Amino acid sequence: MIDNVVILVEDEPPADAPELLGLYEGTPLTERGDYSGVLPDTVRLFRLPIVRLCETREEVVDEVLVTVVHEIAHHFGIDDDRLHELGWA
Repeated sequence: MIDNVVILVEDEPPADAPELLGLYEGTPLTERGDYSGVLPDTVRLFRLPIVRLCETREEVVDEVLVTVVHEIAHHFGIDDDRLHELGWA
């Protein structure tokens, strides 16, 4: 059900948001109307903040999973409040 989305891994988040582990940029499915000819949405994972946050390889794997689920959820129109309720924030 994921359509027209690119997933990228970058070292660092934008300078104005150094605390980010991931970022969804695009138009959620719940807000799309005529969507033809549009550039792909983008999910960005920020490698170095995730690594700095974690102490073990297993923690990195878990944090990447949580971050990917969180950002993909935004693609489906799920907001941060709902993600917190579901335990994915």
